[in-house]
Amino acid sequence: MKKSILRRMAEEAESRADVSETDEAEKPVSARRHSSPVISNVGKALTHLSEDTILSLDPSKVDRSPYQDRFDNDDEAESELEALKHSIASEGQKIPVLVRPHPSKRDHYQLAYGHRRLNAIKLLMAEAERPETVKIKAYVRELTDRQLIEEQAVENGIRENLTWIEQAMWAVQLKEAGLSHRAICPVLGLSEAAVSHLFRVTSVIPSDIIFAIGRARAVGRPKWTALADLLKDGSKIGAVRAVIQASDFRKADGVGRIGLAVSAATGTGAPQAVKQSETVDFALAGRHFGRMKSSASGTTVTIPKAEDAFARWLAGRMPELMREYEHQAASN
Repeated sequence: MKKSILRRMAEEAESRADVSETDEAEKPVSARRHSSPVISNVGKALTHLSEDTILSLDPSKVDRSPYQDRFDNDDEAESELEALKHSIASEGQKIPVLVRPHPSKRDHYQLAYGHRRLNAIKLLMAEAERPETVKIKAYVRELTDRQLIEEQAVENGIRENLTWIEQAMWAVQLKEAGLSHRAICPVLGLSEAAVSHLFRVTSVIPSDIIFAIGRARAVGRPKWTALADLLKDGSKIGAVRAVIQASDFRKADGVGRIGLAVSAATGTGAPQAVKQSETVDFALAGRHFGRMKSSASGTTVTIPKAEDAFARWLAGRMPELMREYEHQAASN
């Protein structure tokens, strides 16, 4: 079903593109400037949401979108999901998700966007003493398959939280389902040149290596392109596949993982500056006070909104703690 629908979308997008190209040729250059298709749809999407009614649904009856635009099997994604779960548990779900009636399952729904919120609420549901009391707030709207993908693209454009490689692998899904490069452009809000570059990278780096490295939030196009250039020599793929099985690789963050992959491909050994990621939760008697996470780029401490009082107390004690640390370091 997904493949045939997307093929029709491709044909529609290409026919609209042919018409628009004719119109553009007759316009002066100044009139041809326009914003991204994703951004131009934001206002329309917000108008729709203002007209929708928010319902409370059974999370177990909401299925994910058939188009996966984010990586789930990644330590960074799992850490963010855990933080979101704690936030919703303490403050409630503030932003509804968008769903449509499921096209093939009665009394079920299919997600257009909000998959992290859905996953977090399903985790809370699994942990609840009375799971039937856990609900998810959702806008329910009749959507075609094309509108479903457009809504997904609109949220990505607003939140800008897709990493470069997640965007590339989403494009791969759309291409495999029958969309041409031209049809993919308005879905992703990218130029044909940018979409072509996505495919140049994903056509060289095997998907198992991509998913092993993960969403790699701090890794952009240049590093992925550099790895793809190295792996054009297919004999180097085996060395990279060997290193992704190592425990040091699995413990590293996205920057460290791609660094290890590049080192394996060049035969230079492990990079000296790779720092393993580490996450420490601050909890007492079931109460979550915060989380400390270290990575190659530094260490961050996150304290949930519900623990503002603790955050202020900690800030007030910080000068004393720093003096204590300096005294201890000097005596060692």
